[in-house]
Amino acid sequence: MSRPAWVSGGVEIAKSALAVIERAGREAYARDEEACGYLEGPESAPLLCDVAVELENLANKYHQVDPESHPRTGREYFKVNSRKFERAIQEGLERARPVKVFFHSHLDCGAYFSAEDAASMTLGGGEPSYQLAYLVTAVDAGVVTAHRLFVWDAATRAFIEAPYSEVPA
Repeated sequence: MSRPAWVSGGVEIAKSALAVIERAGREAYARDEEACGYLEGPESAPLLCDVAVELENLANKYHQVDPESHPRTGREYFKVNSRKFERAIQEGLERARPVKVFFHSHLDCGAYFSAEDAASMTLGGGEPSYQLAYLVTAVDAGVVTAHRLFVWDAATRAFIEAPYSEVPA
């Protein structure tokens, strides 16, 4: 598969999809955990993301079952069912509605791409595991305060901020 357009940034996020992300972020904040999920859109419009799908953050469940092996909670990071996420990616390709962006929220610390985020998206190092852009939403004191989009820059081998726009939907 060639490099899709959305991995360079410039994605157009439908306001209705952004509303889903913001609601998910506020609700997850109330549960004291990060929200997470993905944005998909039509293959025929490579930069358009018109649907947001929330995924369950499993971090608190893993922490509750085995706090020694999983010392951090959902407030500090996200953990998704990788099989469900990979299935969503595959089904999106089959339906000509690829997954283009992975989103998650940060609680009370701003919208930035952390070292932990980078490790999660590269499975500990190297290139990203998926050809996606990454949207981080800041939720401060229960209020969405910012969105920032990040993409992989092969030249610097790091995630860098990239532009995005909101579009009607």
